[in-house]
Amino acid sequence: MSEVVIIDAVRTPIGRRNGGLGSVHPADLLAGVLAELVSRSGIDPAEVDQLVGGCVSQVGQQSFNLTRTAWLTAGLPLTVAATTIDTQCGSSQQATSFATALVASGVVDVAIACGVESMSRVPIGSNSSKKLGLGVPIPKSYFESYEFTSQFEGAERIADAWGVSRQDCDEFGFQSQQRAATAWEQGRFDSQIVSVQAPDLDEDGTPTGSTTTRSTDEGLRETTLDKLASLKPIAREDGVHTAGSASQISDGAAAVLIMSAEKAASLGLAPRAKVLDSCMVGVDPVLMLTGPIEATHRLLGRTKMSISDFDLFEINEAFASVVLAWAKEVGADLDRTNPNGGAIALGHPLGATGAFLITKALNELERSDGTNALISMCCGGGLGTGTIIQRV
Repeated sequence: MSEVVIIDAVRTPIGRRNGGLGSVHPADLLAGVLAELVSRSGIDPAEVDQLVGGCVSQVGQQSFNLTRTAWLTAGLPLTVAATTIDTQCGSSQQATSFATALVASGVVDVAIACGVESMSRVPIGSNSSKKLGLGVPIPKSYFESYEFTSQFEGAERIADAWGVSRQDCDEFGFQSQQRAATAWEQGRFDSQIVSVQAPDLDEDGTPTGSTTTRSTDEGLRETTLDKLASLKPIAREDGVHTAGSASQISDGAAAVLIMSAEKAASLGLAPRAKVLDSCMVGVDPVLMLTGPIEATHRLLGRTKMSISDFDLFEINEAFASVVLAWAKEVGADLDRTNPNGGAIALGHPLGATGAFLITKALNELERSDGTNALISMCCGGGLGTGTIIQRV
């Protein structure tokens, strides 16, 4: 098996719903990231063997193998193949795992893992909407085996099971905002951001011909614990989660350049990290969001590492209870978890978030002089994705 290394990783800023990136076609959004990744690394794009991209709502503007469309839109070589996958929220992290496996097995030497989601232009659930007239994704026979719950309800049941309170969630949401604000103030994201030239629209939504440069995450909010405590629950009347302790609806794209260590040496490229292991696990689809717990156990078991071996954890903040329950169960240090804020403050552009978290982790390891990072996400339908990277 070939040693797999990460050469570079970049991302767009994350736009809020109907915000600064809402005027950008998702193929253009991803195309800009891919072009910048190639440019920054200095690689001949013809050296890339395959792209694997993540996108959840693959309908309309995000259909027709969006990853391939984005690569061609960027003017990059038509000989490079591409695949678009849907693993729900973990799509681009699983894309990274697929790309890693292709390289490790020797099927390809160079791969790009990426992801994009424009939730402003293609709202979540659009591909399974009854308005399409194509039926519903869950057959009646499914209910003979499992109750079908929403992610909101799953998050509340996790809070019940692990003793996570409303105050715990409010404090976690507040901390996410504080950490993200500090990260931006200190320029921690500057080197990983690809600015986006977003078309300006008039009052009717028609492009005016001019553009605005978008280069900062739009989800950050000034708040206080008192303000968060005043928000109404989003799932149950007595629920613990509010808009201040759950991930935001967002737009964004991210990409990671992966290759074998041998190929990197032959091209004269310096690896920034190596991929030690990756996994995807299935978990209870009713609780749904416990995937990071089982993914962490799987990775630790296979690598023989302990939770204390990690300098950094990036665990997607789909809901506060997901991260808090994970930390309780695996014994992780929350001070080393999402130190620059997470999806509660920055946003969660579904298909892009996995590659976004890997990009964050890579840059934070370098900034903090850390060595090992564990990245994990919960996914709709009861799945969990996980990756361990090690700085070189």
